[in-house]
Amino acid sequence: MIVLTGAAGFIGSCILSVLNASGKKDIVIVDELAGDADPKKKNLAGKEFTDFFDKKDFIKLIRDDKVKGNIDCVIHMGACSSTTLQDAQYFEENNFLYSRDLAKWCLKRKVRLIYASSAATYGDGSGGYNDADESTRRCRPLNLYGESKQKFDLWVLDNGVIDKVVGLKFFNVFGPNEYHKGDMQSVVAKAYTRVASEGTMSLFKSYKKEYAHGEQKRDFIYIKDAVDIVMYFLNNSTLHGIYNVGTGKARTWNDLAGALFSSVGKKPNIEYVDMPPGLEQRYQYFTQADMEKLRKTGYKKAMMTLEDSIKDYGKYLSQHAYL
Repeated sequence: MIVLTGAAGFIGSCILSVLNASGKKDIVIVDELAGDADPKKKNLAGKEFTDFFDKKDFIKLIRDDKVKGNIDCVIHMGACSSTTLQDAQYFEENNFLYSRDLAKWCLKRKVRLIYASSAATYGDGSGGYNDADESTRRCRPLNLYGESKQKFDLWVLDNGVIDKVVGLKFFNVFGPNEYHKGDMQSVVAKAYTRVASEGTMSLFKSYKKEYAHGEQKRDFIYIKDAVDIVMYFLNNSTLHGIYNVGTGKARTWNDLAGALFSSVGKKPNIEYVDMPPGLEQRYQYFTQADMEKLRKTGYKKAMMTLEDSIKDYGKYLSQHAYL
């Protein structure tokens, strides 16, 4: 049996879909849904699973050691992923303590744990993007979200359990099932309708002289590749450690915009806008995953190009009226 937390979220629901497609249906899912009107419920439509637990109920069962069933693996994607939220206590409880207590339970029961970390832990990137353990200790995040992920990574290292769990540092993941994320959706999702209907989109200005407007770079990874890496670790139970999940190739926001315009058959028309107050000091101008550690485990699949990824996602977006 597999337990999947954050199952109605972006990455979690896509993992659930691939699990089902591979024949796995003995899955207990965990999430927090605000009633029938919660937009995340769409992400569970057509999915197969054996049981559903509200996040609060599930973590209570974990802390009381009352979880039933023969669980082989917990895939822990449940967390607050907002990079702008300023509630330190919420991040402490929802991201760190939840993950820590779940990890303790998995370790006690000898249950495999695969959890989501984040490239936000790398901060401004001045220390590089290498996922070696000694590099992880030097990370300096720029926001509370990154700090909460870093804190759990350090807990794993400090407690000597790095050889018993898998942590995945997701870079800029985009793709289907992210519509419920509001302002935290990818730029592709947020800009698609305007690009398709008006033929224009907005990108943030640069405030560093070494980067022209729109030339800030990110490691954009399509959800299909990100989930494939999760499945790789699920199917290779001897592998442990903290790994980057990116393409290993940084691309500019202008590249992304050009691919998005191309996907709808329009010429690029970009307006550069001011960053919101307070973001300028916390903005990452460059991210690029060092993928050597993952490749050395034997993972050989080539990542989709940014252009092919956006073309594929554009087809999906064009068919969904709610966007």
